[in-house]
Amino acid sequence: MVERKRMRPRIAYFSMEIGLDSAIPTYSGGLGMLAGDTIRSAADLAVPMVAVTLLHRRGYFFQRLDADGRQREEPAYWGVEDYFKPIDQTITISMEGRDVAVRAWRRDVVGHSGHTVPVILLDTDVPENSDYARTLTHYLYGGDARYRLCQEVVLGIGGLRMLRALGHDGIERFHMNEGHAALLALELLEQQLKARGKNEPGPTRVSEAELEAVRQQCVFTTHTPVAAGHDKFPMSMAREVLGNLAALDEGAIVECDGVLNMTSLALNLSRYVNGVAKRHADVAGEMFAQYSIDSITNGVHAATWVSRPFADLFERHIPDWPKDNFSLRYAELIPREEIWNAHQAAKNRLIHFVNRSDNAGMEADVFTIGFARRVATYKRAGLLFHDLDRLKRIADSAGPFQIIYAGKAHPHDEHAKQLIRDIFKAKESVAPKIRVAYLENYDMELGKLLTAGVDLWLNNPQPPLEASGTSGMKAALNGVPSLSILDGWWIEGCIEGVTGWAIGSDGHRKLPGVAGSTRPAPAPRDDTADAALLYDKLERVILPMFYDDPEHFREIMVHCISINGSFFNTERMMHEYVLKAYFR
Repeated sequence: MVERKRMRPRIAYFSMEIGLDSAIPTYSGGLGMLAGDTIRSAADLAVPMVAVTLLHRRGYFFQRLDADGRQREEPAYWGVEDYFKPIDQTITISMEGRDVAVRAWRRDVVGHSGHTVPVILLDTDVPENSDYARTLTHYLYGGDARYRLCQEVVLGIGGLRMLRALGHDGIERFHMNEGHAALLALELLEQQLKARGKNEPGPTRVSEAELEAVRQQCVFTTHTPVAAGHDKFPMSMAREVLGNLAALDEGAIVECDGVLNMTSLALNLSRYVNGVAKRHADVAGEMFAQYSIDSITNGVHAATWVSRPFADLFERHIPDWPKDNFSLRYAELIPREEIWNAHQAAKNRLIHFVNRSDNAGMEADVFTIGFARRVATYKRAGLLFHDLDRLKRIADSAGPFQIIYAGKAHPHDEHAKQLIRDIFKAKESVAPKIRVAYLENYDMELGKLLTAGVDLWLNNPQPPLEASGTSGMKAALNGVPSLSILDGWWIEGCIEGVTGWAIGSDGHRKLPGVAGSTRPAPAPRDDTADAALLYDKLERVILPMFYDDPEHFREIMVHCISINGSFFNTERMMHEYVLKAYFR
C-alpha cells in the first residue's frame, strides 16, 4: 500500500474538462464526466497517472430558464481556494507574440487502494498577464475560435511544460482525451526538432524516426462523429497564435485540408487511437480510413454513481463491489423486493427534489421517464413530444406517466435553445394529464438524482452520432432500464426485454459526410417513424409491464445491474487502457 502511494506518474492524462465534484464547475457534460470517472478508477487501480486540465474560474455557465424555456447564461462562480491547493510553479508560453504566464493548482484524487492521482489545473489569471490573457482559462468552451485555440495552447503546450517544470520527467504515455489537447504532441515534436538543432545547426526537417519517437509517447481517444466536435483553425490564425513554431511547417502532419485540424494532428502523432464504443470505432474508422482505430467502450465509476440506497443494499449482499465492479453480477441473488425498496427510496428522493424545485406536483407511484443530457439537435430531446395526441392517449390506455428533463444548450447554439423552448411549450400542451418538469442547471449532483430515481432512462439520438453515451450506464447501476436508439454503447448493452428496450432496430447506417469521410451523408432517420416506434414500445410493452406485471419489471431491473452495471464501468475500461494503450 505504501509503495503504491509513492509511485511516480508514468501516464499523463490531458482533458479540456474534468468532472471532479458537482461544486467544481470544470465540466460541461459527458466528456468531463468520463474524465473524472477515468481518474477515479485510475486511483482505485493504482495506475501511475497525473491528470492535466484548465482551471475554469467561471465554469461552463450557470443556467437560468424562464417560464417559456428561454435560457439565460450566467458565470458559474465558485471558490477556487476551497477545492484546490496552489502550486508554487509558473511557466511561460508564447501566444500572439507575447509571453503568457501560467500557474497551477492541484487536487488529489485518492482511490480505495490508497493510491493518489494528482490533478493539475492550469490558470492564466495572474497579475503579470494582460487583461485578455488573464481570461483565457476562465470559461469552458467560451469565446470565439481564437479564444478556443489559445485555451488549447495553454492545455497542450502549457500542460506539457508544467509537467516538466514540476519534475514529471518519467512520463511514458500522454493520453489526449479528445483533440483539444493535441498541441501537446506538436510540442513534443518541437522538442525533437530543438534537440537536434543543438547538434545540427541550420534548417532541419523532422525525420521519420523523430515522428515515431513522438508517436510512441501519445495515445488519443476520439469521442464524436459530429463535425462540430473536431476543432479546426485556419493556418493563418494558428501561425499568429503559435508564432514561429518550427513544427508548424511539417506539412501533412499538421495541416488537413489547409487548416490546423486538432483531430488529424492527434491521429498523425499517436501510436494508439481508440473510439469509445465498438460502433463508434467503426464510424471513426470510416471517417479517418487511413488510420487504425481500436475501440474501448466507455464506462462510469460505479462508486460515484450508485445511489445511497443501492450502495447500502450492495454492501449487505456484495460487500466487495466497490473494489470489484464485476462482482455486481451477483445482484442476481438479491431478493427482488429489496431491489424495489432501494429503487423506491431513490425515486422518493428525486420526486421530492423535483416538486420543491419545479412545483411539478409529481407522484412517487407514477411511472417516471428521465431524459437529461447536453442539449444538441442530434440528441433529439423533443422526440417524445412528436405526437402530443398519441402521447396523451397512451397515458389513458396504458397507464399514467410523468417526465423529467434536464440539460444545457451551448450559449451559441440557437437551435438547441429552441429545443428547450419547444419542450416547455409541449409541457403546457400535455398538462395536466402528463406532468413534465424541466430542471435548471443540470450538473453532476442532479445527474446522480435523475439516473437513480427515474423508472426508465430515455435516449433517442440521430445515429450514428452518439459515439457512446454514459448516462444510461449510470442508470443501469441503479437498476433503471433504458429505452434507447441502438447507437453508441446501447448496441452492446441492449438485450431486448432483458436489460431494457430498443427503439427500432440497428440499421447499420453509414456515417454522415463529415471531416475526413469519403462517404456521402445518409438521409437522417425519420422522426415520425422513430417516434411511432418509441410510442409502441412504451404503450404495448413497458407501461403494461410496470403496472400489471411488476415482478417482470423487477427482473429487468436486476439484469441492468448484473449484466450492464458489472461491465460498463471505468474499472473494466481502465484495465483495457492499461493493457491496450498504456503499457503495451
